[in-house]
Amino acid sequence: MKVDFSKLDRAFNPQSLVVVGDRATGMWLNFRKNYKGRLYSVQVNAETAAAIEAAGIKNYLSVADVPGPIDLVIVAAPRSAALKIMDDCIRKDVGAVHYFTAGFSETGTAEGVEMERQLTERAKQANLYLIGPNCMGIYNPKLGIGQNVWPYTGFSAPICLISQSGTHATSFGQHAFMQGMDINKAVSFGNGLVLDAADYLEYFDYDQETKVIGMYLEGVRDGKRFLKVLKKVSAHKPVVIWKGGRTDEGDRAIASHTASLAVSLRVWKAAVRQSGAVGVTSMEELIDTMKALLYLPPVRGDRVGIAGGSGGPSVAIADAFAEAGLKLPRLTKTSYDELASFFSLIGGGYRNPVDTGNANRREIKRIMEILERDANIDNLALLTGSHRGMAATPETDLALLGDMRKSTPKPVMAIVPFVTPEELKETRDATRKFQTMGVPAFSSMERGARALKNVLDYYRFKNGDSG
Repeated sequence: MKVDFSKLDRAFNPQSLVVVGDRATGMWLNFRKNYKGRLYSVQVNAETAAAIEAAGIKNYLSVADVPGPIDLVIVAAPRSAALKIMDDCIRKDVGAVHYFTAGFSETGTAEGVEMERQLTERAKQANLYLIGPNCMGIYNPKLGIGQNVWPYTGFSAPICLISQSGTHATSFGQHAFMQGMDINKAVSFGNGLVLDAADYLEYFDYDQETKVIGMYLEGVRDGKRFLKVLKKVSAHKPVVIWKGGRTDEGDRAIASHTASLAVSLRVWKAAVRQSGAVGVTSMEELIDTMKALLYLPPVRGDRVGIAGGSGGPSVAIADAFAEAGLKLPRLTKTSYDELASFFSLIGGGYRNPVDTGNANRREIKRIMEILERDANIDNLALLTGSHRGMAATPETDLALLGDMRKSTPKPVMAIVPFVTPEELKETRDATRKFQTMGVPAFSSMERGARALKNVLDYYRFKNGDSG
């Protein structure tokens, strides 16, 4: 199927939106209080319709009765009304229809399977773009579209998510916010009857507001087409994929969630890698890897120079980066000679990582510049933080790393751990500030190390280097 980007543009950027079957205080109407387009309701229950009208939303008895063109319809009505609503949407020539409504093939019942078949057949014959069913649909924070369960700050990173799971789509936005980013767009597509993962992938390749694409998938309907599209898109934009159902137990859960077909994990991992995408195994790794791909320049080598910690943290960060498959090499003699000229060995050491302790933290700019010039170092990482035991706060390191990001081709990253709830907010704010300067910041040594290694693998494949 050739994707009609103009139709998907209408769905992701709707100027008119109709919600079918919700209540005035329900999820779909209530979460669109800040929607910037024309919002209408379709509700046949007289009492509920009156409450919707009292809330300031115009209600109609059918989609066909709504005046003017309709870009997106959200269906939250019972399954028994699904086919009639589909017929109304076809007659109205809507841009796309999102079915939150569930109870189709994922139930395993003959009735659910047959209802799904008819819904699919009618949508395809009319060339109507059906999103779902059994999904949370589209999220576009700039227009007030989506499940607004976290604050939108106006700082939108050019990342998007394609997810079979509605919960993961919502959680992705929350996790991204905590990691200093607001997402650009997302879609939860559930059973994917008409539009599947490959269709959304093509759309986000076309979308100029998207620079890095994330995916949560449980399976695909047309594996050959998906891999063909994935290879094409990965050549233009980084794609990071979190695969659900990596175990027998996960496969069984998938069957009742989105009715997707299971696939061998070994085959899946090989196919994703050969397509040029990055495979991950958790929400945290998905977001961290997307963040690193977005903010880091191309990563060419596996040698890392690290500074900023004290004894124990320096050992831990060395282990974290080495266990991720990266190297912390010895520095050149020139670097060691320069460090020896001013470095206090009381409470510190300068092998690699450079254990600054408190005594040498005031020289951190000079230390990082030595690491940046060192011929044995490909990447730079600075351990900073606001919790007790750290000799500096992120605020004191912002300008340093921001300037380095502009002056060196070497990737620069920050590690900003936290301990207490109060430090969590400070860490989130600092992370956002670092990333405004183009420096990715990670909340743990392990997360930063995994993300850097994933990005290195991405560029090695892209450049035809197996490492």
